[in-house]
Order: sequence, then structure tokens, then C-alpha cells
Amino acid sequence: MMRRPAKDAAGHREPGAGPGDRGPGTAPGRLAHAEGAASGRPTHAKSAGSAPGTASARLVHAEGADRVSAAGSPRTAPAPSGAITPAPGRSEGGNPAAAAGSPRTASARPGPVPPAPAHPGPAPAAPGRSEGGNPAAAAGSPRTAPARPGPVTAAPGRSNGGDAVAATESPRTAPDRKEGGIPAAATETPRTAPACRGSALAAPSFPARPLTVAVIGGGPGGLYAAALLKRLDPAREVTVHERNAPDDTFGFGVVLSDETLGGIEHADPEVYRALAGEFVRWDAIDVVHRGRTLTSQGHGFAALGRRRLLAVLQARCAELGVRLRFRTDVPSAAELAATHDLVIAADGAGSRTREAHAAILGPTLTRHRCRYIWLAADFAFDAFRFEIAETEHGVMQLHGYPFSPDASTVIVEMREEVWYAAGFDEMATEESVARCAKVFSDALHGRPLTAGPSSAWTAFRTVVNERWSHGNLVLLGDAAHTAHFSIGSGTKLAVEDALALAACIREQPTLPEALAAYEAERRPVVASTQRAAAASLRWFEELAGYVDQPPRQFAFNLLTRSRRVTHGNLRLRDEQFTTAVERDFGCPPGTPPMFTPFRLRELTLRNRVVVSPMDMYSATDGLPGDFHLVHLGARALGGAGLVMTEMVCVSPEGRITPGCAGLWNPAQTAGWQRITDFVHRQSPGTAIGVQLGHSGRKGSTRLMWEGIDQPLPYGNWPLVAASPLPYLPGTSQVPSALHRAALTDLREQFAAAARRAARAGFDLLELHAAHGYLLSGFLSPLTNRRTDAYGGDLTGRLRFPLEVFDAVRQVWPAERPMTVRISATDWAPGGTTAEDAVEIARAFTAHGADAIDVSTGQVVPDERPEFGRSYQTPYADRIRNTLGVPVIAVGAISSWDDVNSLLLAGRVDLCALARPHLYDPHWTLHAAAEQGYQGGAAPWPVPYRAGSRTPPTGRTDAPRPRLTLGPPSTV
Repeated sequence: MMRRPAKDAAGHREPGAGPGDRGPGTAPGRLAHAEGAASGRPTHAKSAGSAPGTASARLVHAEGADRVSAAGSPRTAPAPSGAITPAPGRSEGGNPAAAAGSPRTASARPGPVPPAPAHPGPAPAAPGRSEGGNPAAAAGSPRTAPARPGPVTAAPGRSNGGDAVAATESPRTAPDRKEGGIPAAATETPRTAPACRGSALAAPSFPARPLTVAVIGGGPGGLYAAALLKRLDPAREVTVHERNAPDDTFGFGVVLSDETLGGIEHADPEVYRALAGEFVRWDAIDVVHRGRTLTSQGHGFAALGRRRLLAVLQARCAELGVRLRFRTDVPSAAELAATHDLVIAADGAGSRTREAHAAILGPTLTRHRCRYIWLAADFAFDAFRFEIAETEHGVMQLHGYPFSPDASTVIVEMREEVWYAAGFDEMATEESVARCAKVFSDALHGRPLTAGPSSAWTAFRTVVNERWSHGNLVLLGDAAHTAHFSIGSGTKLAVEDALALAACIREQPTLPEALAAYEAERRPVVASTQRAAAASLRWFEELAGYVDQPPRQFAFNLLTRSRRVTHGNLRLRDEQFTTAVERDFGCPPGTPPMFTPFRLRELTLRNRVVVSPMDMYSATDGLPGDFHLVHLGARALGGAGLVMTEMVCVSPEGRITPGCAGLWNPAQTAGWQRITDFVHRQSPGTAIGVQLGHSGRKGSTRLMWEGIDQPLPYGNWPLVAASPLPYLPGTSQVPSALHRAALTDLREQFAAAARRAARAGFDLLELHAAHGYLLSGFLSPLTNRRTDAYGGDLTGRLRFPLEVFDAVRQVWPAERPMTVRISATDWAPGGTTAEDAVEIARAFTAHGADAIDVSTGQVVPDERPEFGRSYQTPYADRIRNTLGVPVIAVGAISSWDDVNSLLLAGRVDLCALARPHLYDPHWTLHAAAEQGYQGGAAPWPVPYRAGSRTPPTGRTDAPRPRLTLGPPSTV
């Protein structure tokens, strides 16, 4: 019987899956109950379970305590050239002890929150302030073909300081028009920050005089940072500058996670109590797909109106003595830096501050492929609702959730080409809103939609920055980073930034160290969230490829789109829904998805796990020896359905290193047959496959651990490739371009190796056309500069790899399957794109490939991969759901929960794992044991059966008292 995982397998929730984005570096608990600390009362353990060194574990006394240095925080913060200088002589004094306040009472309903003070002086409103959404773009541009998305690089030559979150393409010249304060151009020259007067910021200490702080931007993040800093030291002078009116905001409702609310509760119980009574809570998600509503329970949401959130924070700031300046021209950051100790730029995704100092902060803005608009409905949905509309123009989607008892946020989104086809670019806002209400009339029960002052169609832009601070200026919230609204993290991240910044300022002895510690703490959390947001965003961009999935699989795919919600934790939330998805997939009772069979031609794999090809560089003259027998034999005994060899080279000149294995002579054939015989005899039911390849321009190098990609010091052999381009210019050997006769010889070498592989007893053959080796070098426009029939467009670049495939398929036994490994992107401008990968897969499939093994990159040395968990699977997903062909996914798939999730969602058919099988040769058997599976898809070898259950460990729980003794009886 399959057991539930003992805990949430992903450890995260998202809107569309639930709050609780818990992870290292979050701020809850760190500023826990200042008044309680001052009066000696114990603090609350709201964030127990946060990792050591996080906000909750590092500091519980916020006031009335000595400064505490964060363990492991960076202690250096070099000032950049041209840094903004602080006001001369200003520094922060110690924090006075807080007046003892009332202890936290979770059940107490807050009283009325004092209204925010009025600020006279009308001024025109300007969009772009608040966190949680991109500023709206004016919808008045002439109708043109949609711009191809790509990164907007504000600082040419600067690299992304965090994980890349969007597909990178070559910079493109774009029109002068800007949308929502963010440059729409693909590449712009940044404006250099003006120099400021005063001495350079070194490493000032914090003596007795209180800090002066200017906050640019009156959104939730800026207001909350101001309130926290003022609350921690009432003597501080804190001013918030906002050019809009107090109640101007982008969007209507905001969703906050349990983790974020816990941080607010610890840091400022007054704000928490004011918010707690305002939240609308629910735990269901409705997915409406082709008229059928599928509901998943157990997700847990809390939302409230954005205006109400602003009002609560404004009132708290006013109560604490923060100066609030609305409807005024905001001084530049450079001007404020000259008269304040700290300037916090919380001026949103369209941050003027970030743009002004782009040369130092190094922002990159990536524009994505959908258009969306924030609207509101005058009733409350009873669940978080995702509804799909398949219109004559293309697929449109609605995201909706309640934020008050009588109102809901509604976001309508669609691919840009659908937006143009539907004519939204030519409509006024009122007409657009009416059209959206008509498209989703069933979801809205025929009721209208309402636009806000800032409602307009826009494209989401992902913001990343190399640096978050510059002298005494620091970025916060959307000014520093954005995350797509489909995981609802904009305001959440801004509030958590404010918590961390306030805590770091309190902990660290100097401002540079405080800002460095803030960035070091928050950047990994933000990068993780941005990766999840990017996965969610791309899922919706590719939505049209999923609408033909069966309803429950479609709903499961949507719920797990960001990879933070997995099969394991969705089972914990809603076992009934997950069991139904498993049943539709074909899982027998008690059988996890990874232990279902899969058939390729006449070969039936007993489970969906593949030991990925891994070069071992341990052969002598291409001959596999005892190492290969033990290495591959151990993985075959470990339970995987298919075990793949490393790349086996078709000729001595086709080797990467002298240690590479080959199949060009009879001795090698016999060596491989020894291994396949062992696998078939000792692990019946396990298939073993061979991967054939040729190194091309990446050959004649040292063993990996002696210098990867470095030429041999002596004994080099000549290299060949599609074009005479060295892999490492100035270092690698220049290959010879292959002429027609040499191409014919190479094709025959592949065919001869395939005959030997068949005689050696392999069950499956894979052609290696990835990672910059010979065949991959023909496919990529970065490495194929030929002008003959084997170069040029994709059809020409495919010609030789397809000729090789046909030659191999002709001699490979008809009943045995054949796959092809490709690099679905080069991760470099001008290289193979995801669209190209679909066409490459289409071509190989048309020639008889039974599955496509989808990897990425390693084609050029200056690639910029977007590393992260399962980071390559979206490319396999796209090929599978566009072409309907079987795919093998590979790339940082490390847990059995990930494997189950990818399979159930219909994104992949087989999962290839490499490093996990180096760490644990019996990874598949252990995955079965951990899930309580004991079926035939993961049989333990007879000599190993005594170890088929997880070994017992020492007790960690204490026995419960059975009897409590009172005083002696007097009877």
C-alpha cells in the first residue's frame, strides 16, 4: 500500500496552491514582540521550523537588547565606484527599550483603525507605485505585430546576479515607446546616477544619534518598512514620499501567505490585529476546463483589498510618527541620499530610482509573451478560480479570487498574438472590460467587470538586479525583483523584504554590513520564488498546448505548474482529488505513477525511471572493463526500468577523452556483451540501452577531473566538425570542416557501431545529437556556418543528423526502440530556441524516433543556463504536448516526488536521473520503500530482499507519562 509522505514534499505553497511559502531566509519571528522582550515576557514561536540562522531563529528581542550580529552574515560591503554618499556625520544610535505592550491575542478582533491623515495638494496620479503587479501600460499603441519577447538589459555587459527566470534571447532594437515606466526597448543605455555631495560611504558605526530614513514609494513594502524602522526606534526620522494619492493602487486584492502573516504578527502585533479582521479566507481551487469544474481542497488562502491594506499601513505609520507625503513630487534618490542616512527605493516595478542608477545596480527586465489586465467583480468567488476560454482568436484565461465578502479580483490574460487577433489593442478600456465580461460571463454569472484607475493591458516584466544597494540607497520589493502574479508573490516578497531589512539594520554594526546582510538573506529566497514564478508564467504562456489534456490531468498540471506543489503535498491536501488523478493516469491501487509500465515498440519498461547516460572516462582504448561492469550492473540491480551507458564513441577520433568508451572493434563488442549479459541475467526485467555519439569539436581533451574541455598536453588527434570553429577560442584545437566524402564515412561509422551494439545485446539505442558534440554541432546555428546543403536554415542543418539517424535505424533491429537526445536550447543568443527544438523533434520523429530525450545546452562555452530544480523539463513538456510524442526528461530531477508529479501532469513519459544514481545506485528501490510500494515494478534482487525496508533508527521521542502522582493520600 502506498504511504503518504510524512511531510509536505515541497515545503511550499502558492496561490493556485495555497499560502505558506516557507523557506530559508524568511523574516517571521525575527522582530518578535518588542514590548514582550522589553518586559521580560516570553516571545511566541510562530515560526518554529524555520531553519537556523533565519529571521525567527537569529533574533527574538527587537528592542531593549544589545545588537546581535547575524551568524554567517557577510561582514563586508565594498562601496561601488561612484556610490551615493550619505549625509555627512549621520549615523544611528542605540535602540531605546520599548514600552511594554499587551501580549498577542490571536482571537481578539481589532478595533477601528484610525484613518490615514489627509494630505492636501492635488497632483496628477502616476502609475507604477505598488508591489505585486507591473504598472499598467497605456493601451493606445497602433496595432502592430507582437514584439518577440526578450530581455531588456538596462546595463549592457552586466550579468544577472540571481537565477535567470526567463528565456533569454538576443537583444533586439525596440521602439522608443515605453510602457508603464519600464523601457519597452530590448536594450537601452542606462542613465548613470548623478554624483552626490559629501564624503564617500565607508563603514560608519551607529553611535547615539538616531537614523534618518527616506522611503520612495508608498506601496505596502515601503509603508511597512517605514513603520518597522520607526517602531524599532521612535527617535528615528522616517519619511515616505509618494507621488500618487493615498488610495491609488494597482490591482484590487492581495493574497498573503501564512508565513508572511506570521512575520507581521511577530514584528508588529498591532498591524497584524488590524489585518486579521479584514481577511477573506478559503481553501478551495476551482479549475474550469471545457465546461467542467474540478475542485481541489486544502490549499488555504487569505486575501484582503489592496486599498484596505494601504489604509491599515498608512494609519500605523501615522500613529508611529512616520511622515507621509502624498501627491507631491518625489525628490531623486541622489538628493535624498545627501540629506538622509538611508534611502529605501520601494517605487515598484517601474522604479525610476532603479533606472536612474542602472549603471551600478545592473537591472535586467525581461518582457514576457502574455497581455493581462487587473479588474474587479462585485461579488465574491467561493474559491480561487481558474477558467479557460477557447475562443475563435485563441485561448484566454481568467484568474479570480475574493478579497472581501462582496468583491473579487479578476485578472484576464492571454498570449499577445491572441490579444491582437481579438482586437483588444484597438479598444478603449471600457470596451475591453465589457468584452472580457462577455467572454467569461458564466464565471461572472452575467455580472459586469469593473476597471480601476490604473487598469490597462500590459505585459509582465521580470525584474532582476545585480545589486540591490548602492551607497546608502537600497531597493525593496518590485523595485528589486518581480514575480509573476500567478503565484501571488509581489506584495508578499515586499513585506518580507521590509521585515528582513529592518532586522538587518538592527543586527549589524554598520550600514554597509546591514545592506549586504539584507541582500544575502533575501536574494536566495527571491531567486527561488522567481524560478517558481517563471515556471508558472511559462505554463500559462503555453496553455494552448495543454487544453486537450483530460480534465483531471489538466487540473493537476495547473496546480503543480510552479513545481512548488507536487504530487506528494497535493495528496496531503486533497487525497480524494489526487487519487482520482492517479486512477485516470492508470495507476493500480497502491501504485505510485513512477511504477507504472511504459512501452516503446516491443520493449516494455517496468517503470518510468531511467539511469541517465553519464560519462565515466574509465575505459582503456575504448574498451569497457570491470569498472563499467560494476557501475552499470549496480544501477541495474538498483531497480531502474532502463539503464543507459555513457556516450559510446563510434571511432577513436570520436572520443572526448582517452578514457571514453567505444564500439569500433570486436573486443569492445565483447566487453559490452559481458555487461548486457550480467544485467539481463542478474536483474531480469531491467533494460539496458547504448548511447552512440561522436565528440566533434569537443574531442581530444583531458579527463574531466584533470581539466574539463582542456586539450591534451600531448597525443592529440585531429578534430572534425560542421564548421572550423574551436570550442574554446584560443585554447581548443580548430576542427576541420567535414567534406562530403568524410560525411559519408562518418555515417558508416555510426551504422557499424549500431550493428555491434545489436550484437552486444542492447535493448535500446540512443543517438546523441546534443551538448555540442558532432551531430549537435550541425543542428545549432552557432556552430554550423556552412553554406552548402548541410547548413543554412534548420532544414539544411538537420540534413546530416537525419542521414545518420536513417543509417542507424536501417541496421538497428526493427523491434528494438531508438531514441534521440537533443539540446532543446543553446542558452545563448542566436542559438537553438525552444521553437527550433519542437521542429527538430518533429523531424526525428517523422524518421522513426520512438522518443526524444530532451536535454539543453553545453553547445557553446558562453551559455547562460537557468539552473534550478527540474529546469529542463519545460522543454520536454513543450515537445510532448505540441507533437504528442513520447519524451524523456532530464535535468536536476532529484526526488521521486518530482518524478511522480511530472508524470501525472502529462509533461513527460520517462524521467532520466544522473547524479542521484551516483549518490545512490539503488535510488529507485529506495524510492519504492519510502513510498511503501512492494510491487513488481521495483523488485529487490533476491540477495538484497532482507534490506527492502527502511532501516530502523534510534528513538527521538520520549515516552509519554502514564500517571501523574498527586500528594500522598491521608486516607
